[in-house]
Amino acid sequence: MEFQIVEQEFTIDGKKVTLKTGEMAKSANGSVLVTSGDTVILVTATGSKKPRPGIDFFPLLVDYEEKMYAVGRLPGGFIKREGRPSEKAVLTSRLIDRPIRPLWPDGYRKDVQIVATPLSVGPENPPDTLSVLGASAALVLSGLPFQGPIGAIRVGIVNGELVGNPSYEESEKSELDLIVAGTADSILMVEAGAQFVNEETLLRAIDFAHGEIKQQVQAQLEFAKKCGVVRQEFVPDEDLTPLIDLALKTVESDVEAAFHDFDRESRQAKLEAAREKFDETIAALPEEDSIKVLIASSQLDFVSDVFKKVEKKVMRRMIIKENVRADGRKPDEIRPITCRVGLLPRTHGSALFTRGNTQVLSLCTLGSPGDAQSLDGVDPKTEKRWIHHYSFPGFSVGEVKPLRGAGRREIGHGALAERAILSALPEKEQFAYTIRVNSEVLESNGSTSMASTCGASLALMDAGVPMSTPIGGIAMGLIKEGDEYKVLSDIQGVEDFLGDMDFKVTGNETGVTALQMDIKIGGISLEIMRNALEQAKKGRLHILSKMAEAITEPRETLSEWAPRMITMRIPQDTIGAVIGPGGKTIRGIIEETGATIDIEDDGLVTITSVTGDGGERAKAIIEKLTMKIERGLITEGRVVRIIPAGAFVELTPGKDGMVHISQLVNRRVEKVEDILSVGDKVVVKVVEIDDRGRVNLTMKGVTPEELAQFQPENIQQETLTTVPQ
Repeated sequence: MEFQIVEQEFTIDGKKVTLKTGEMAKSANGSVLVTSGDTVILVTATGSKKPRPGIDFFPLLVDYEEKMYAVGRLPGGFIKREGRPSEKAVLTSRLIDRPIRPLWPDGYRKDVQIVATPLSVGPENPPDTLSVLGASAALVLSGLPFQGPIGAIRVGIVNGELVGNPSYEESEKSELDLIVAGTADSILMVEAGAQFVNEETLLRAIDFAHGEIKQQVQAQLEFAKKCGVVRQEFVPDEDLTPLIDLALKTVESDVEAAFHDFDRESRQAKLEAAREKFDETIAALPEEDSIKVLIASSQLDFVSDVFKKVEKKVMRRMIIKENVRADGRKPDEIRPITCRVGLLPRTHGSALFTRGNTQVLSLCTLGSPGDAQSLDGVDPKTEKRWIHHYSFPGFSVGEVKPLRGAGRREIGHGALAERAILSALPEKEQFAYTIRVNSEVLESNGSTSMASTCGASLALMDAGVPMSTPIGGIAMGLIKEGDEYKVLSDIQGVEDFLGDMDFKVTGNETGVTALQMDIKIGGISLEIMRNALEQAKKGRLHILSKMAEAITEPRETLSEWAPRMITMRIPQDTIGAVIGPGGKTIRGIIEETGATIDIEDDGLVTITSVTGDGGERAKAIIEKLTMKIERGLITEGRVVRIIPAGAFVELTPGKDGMVHISQLVNRRVEKVEDILSVGDKVVVKVVEIDDRGRVNLTMKGVTPEELAQFQPENIQQETLTTVPQ
């Protein structure tokens, strides 16, 4: 079969982008090569021919496959083959998934897989948003009933100007890292990290992004036209209208009564009773009834699906028409909040954040710079010193679930809180510790990621990390029926599950530090986003005021169990002397003092020790190893060799000086051995460095005051030494 190679060119904020198909991966339903500068990504879309039996959800699988050849590097580790996806790869997979998932017909249950593989990655064009674009183009070419296309773009602010798809270097300088995806008509997804950017600037950036997205959508439509693509039409196999009508007739009033009971457990009991009533009604139908035939002929649980539709209708109608939510709150009302800090004795910092039926315990741990996480991926960033980990055990929602490694959702929620707090953390020069916070979800009923953000902020302050400001977070929801809509503050689980939007906003009173928006409908307008941001700011300030009741600023001192840190700077040409051949010298210092030592290429030395004494001893040793030997220097040394004329004293490894026999003490000495032995520790002063670099020393020229600066009990020296007149 002959394949025609088709290309489509367009620009994203002036940068040329090319979509190409017909050359690679031709067995996939849709295959696109996305090129921008030196970045080239192969994205494929493949769909199964038959629905997967027995499932009641759309089985979409997205994999972003990082391979180190894309940046000309070998993978780290022993095996030299890429293993489990990096955290960045997982987050990029989620980035692709989130705007695509809402754009499929209700009831579509055929498996769809998207695979994005960066083949080459250049520094000017990060591959993540281009992968979202490629996924949309591949789906459009596949002919599957994807209700796209969509576009995606990253927006930064460089020198006060909005920049589309900035380079890695530009992103480092930007106060905003915003990713927006959407259709030609509306916004589908927003993801952002920011340095306290105000809401108006965010809206301006989103509006700018949407203008670029419209051009991407148009380019894909033209691309599909060139390729002669015909999109499949999807018609559900089952007509659920009779079952829905029966549910509304039988239990709608019972569900209505349940949702007007604002006690969570009581409401749940009433809903279970209504469901039993519905089951009994169906069981009483004749066997030949079309509803019973439909239920018996399918592996799917249509009864549960339809009952949820009734719940959804009732809950949404209450909010739109009565301005009342399932727990009795008004749309902008926040659930009760309590905060505690300093709960646990041996952790470096701890906090318990409780909001309604959502509770998170956050624990802070401080480590040395060497504890920073090494990153192995196509992204130029190679290490991370601020780490936030989020855990969601089954007991938090009353379920039995085996404890396994972090899933994509847990990685995504952890990364959101991590990004939210980053702008408030001190620079490495000010606070060199590696910082980790574990957020353990103890109970969940909506927005545990925002509870984790608040809990992490409190735990960091409890640990004494000098944050510039506390950070609070809130999750906003949306109920939209036609042109009517209500924005909800602090959504709970049922409003997330049955609502249209999950919009998370973090920051302080001056600006926003992170955004994440996902929707379940075909998109929202800029007006709805504006209202959501305004309402979110009011809620965020309320939450921050509740956090301030527990702690208002970082503690002045670290926990007694936190490691103590000493920083010093040494000349770059002395780094080798501290490390020693094969690392022998620095390993010896670590073994002797128990301290952890990290040395950077610019000569910055960080010494971390649980005991202050070990750190100070390590510092003294390094100072000695790197000291400049010059006339007048007073230092400790060790006798390494004795000759009739005097003793050789090691000042630093590889550098000795000689104390003449006449310079040992203020009296006549017949033999050097009468005063010193090899291995003795002494305090000496440099008298002279001759033109051949030889160092002449004195012991009797050291005054009692100068000698007292050292440790006399370890010094083999007459302490009543006086300088001769």
